[in-house]
Amino acid sequence: MELMVFPFLVLVIAVGAVSVFLHFVPIGLWISALAAGVNISLFNLVGMRIRRVEPRMIVLPLIKGTKAGLLLNVNQLEAHYLAGGNVDNVVDALIAAHRAQIDLSFERAAAIDLAGRNVLEAVQMSVNPKVIETPTISAVAKNGIELKVRARVTVRANIDRLVGGAGEATIIARVGEGIVTTVGSASRHTDVLENPDHISQTVLEKGLDSGTAFEILSIDIADVDVGRNIGAQLQTDQAEADKQIAQARAEERRAMAVAKEQEMRAYTQEMQAKVVESEAEVPKAMAEALRSGHLGVMDYYNLKNLQADTDMRKSISGHEEDR
Repeated sequence: MELMVFPFLVLVIAVGAVSVFLHFVPIGLWISALAAGVNISLFNLVGMRIRRVEPRMIVLPLIKGTKAGLLLNVNQLEAHYLAGGNVDNVVDALIAAHRAQIDLSFERAAAIDLAGRNVLEAVQMSVNPKVIETPTISAVAKNGIELKVRARVTVRANIDRLVGGAGEATIIARVGEGIVTTVGSASRHTDVLENPDHISQTVLEKGLDSGTAFEILSIDIADVDVGRNIGAQLQTDQAEADKQIAQARAEERRAMAVAKEQEMRAYTQEMQAKVVESEAEVPKAMAEALRSGHLGVMDYYNLKNLQADTDMRKSISGHEEDR
């Protein structure tokens, strides 16, 4: 029994040793590199394993680039891999640039990749420009009419400004600003409707692609719609506000008049009370005058006759006014 177990253990150990050896020494990958004309040693591949670099991620792009006619350095590819870059994407971008006769070095491609941009997509956009469609932009002409404009911006990637250059959002914002400025400077909205290409010419003259990662090739106005009459609406709102202010001032004057009227009424009531109080003193004064001899009986009767005559005249005049 022991004689049967020993050969099995030896086989397991041998298989394990071969597996470890093939893991650290990727012979199949080395043979593929040699067949493709890529000069790379087994010691270099073992060193990649020790440095925790996946040899396949270096050797396969190296083979692809060499076959495409590129002069690539293993150390550069390995350094870019260790920096967290996408080696395969960078090599594909270099191949595309080489085919399109675009001047792109490995250092610049690696920098673009590490900056977070898709370097392959940038190279493809340099060859095949991209169309960016802006959202509907609202602008108001001098006559107060609103225009809603949509534009299509044809851009090409600028390889030299990909690192540190602004993106598509900046292009859209600048184009929108140019459209608003152009429409706002027009005397009438019909001028813009008659010559929409004037917007494109004015916006292009502003150099909106400055500091961006793109080069603007053309700006085409896709659609122009007439919106609201903003000027009339603002005048209506202003008139409504003026009316409310006038109503508030009129209400203030009315309240002041009511207060003045109430004040005069209170003053009149006070004076009437004083008159009534004074009239109540008249009989007392006459009685005292009669008692003291300052007023005679005939004088009293003459006064009563005069008062009766006055009352009669008031009554007659009152009936005539009624008639």
